[in-house]
Amino acid sequence: MNDFVVIDQRFLRYILDNAELEKLASGFRWIEGPVWMGDANCLLFQDLPRNRTMRWSEDHGLSVYRAPSDYANGQTRDREGRLIACSHRGRCLYRTEHDGRLTKLVSHHEGKRLNAPNDVVVKSDGGIWFSDPLYGLMTDYEGGRQTSEQPPALYRFDPASGEIAVAADDFDGPNGLAFSPDEKRLYVAETGDQSKSNPRQYIRVFDVGADGKSLHGGGIFHKIEPGYADGFRVDEDGNVWSSAADGVHCIAPDGTLLGKILVPYRVSNVTFGELHKNRLFIGGSHTLYAIFLNTRGAQMP
Repeated sequence: MNDFVVIDQRFLRYILDNAELEKLASGFRWIEGPVWMGDANCLLFQDLPRNRTMRWSEDHGLSVYRAPSDYANGQTRDREGRLIACSHRGRCLYRTEHDGRLTKLVSHHEGKRLNAPNDVVVKSDGGIWFSDPLYGLMTDYEGGRQTSEQPPALYRFDPASGEIAVAADDFDGPNGLAFSPDEKRLYVAETGDQSKSNPRQYIRVFDVGADGKSLHGGGIFHKIEPGYADGFRVDEDGNVWSSAADGVHCIAPDGTLLGKILVPYRVSNVTFGELHKNRLFIGGSHTLYAIFLNTRGAQMP
């Protein structure tokens, strides 16, 4: 139990006393965008500063899936199982078709280039929601310095019509995002303007409108301490499993911190995977970890 910190007794139901934190691979520069590929029984994730997408599987270990990746960051799968990735260098979303071809989905809003799309989720209606902060434009380390043409925002993109719309624009630095299991809530990390001495850094929660496209609210759901929320995923009970400076924090739907998985390095992002979606894969800075839990990742409606 040394890998866990129990803060609320509700956390005990989600942890296994015979499942420890496992180190799967190391030697990366900064891990981002983990996504489980169930049909291929493997995990894909970004070694972002090295401009490559990596593949890990229990049977075959580690290999390079795509290089160069166009400095891809967050990624997910759509309702047809196609991989959708956020590109820092290309300032766009691109999709990997079933035959391996790459399709650029969206790169502009109202005639101006996007900044550096960071993270992405797909709703059950096919709508693609993504965050577009400035971080990927600010240094050469993650794609190359470029000039921003518009402020940070959270977007919804309809791949069927090609329509892109701002879902929320009152962010300093929108980052990770995830829907609740019933898709009535959208959680979004506000990572803030990190050039400021005291940036806004917390997880916000929005109510999704009856049309499935509009957002309401956006108040503070939870503030991660130490560190801040980068990326997170939601389990079948609606708990948010969020990155933090000391590991992964489990937060109940009411905003209460239930407990922590302690990780040796700052965590960037997580995802659920394996057959039952009960294994949490964790990007810990330059090292990939995993741990089995007594819960499953949320299933889409």
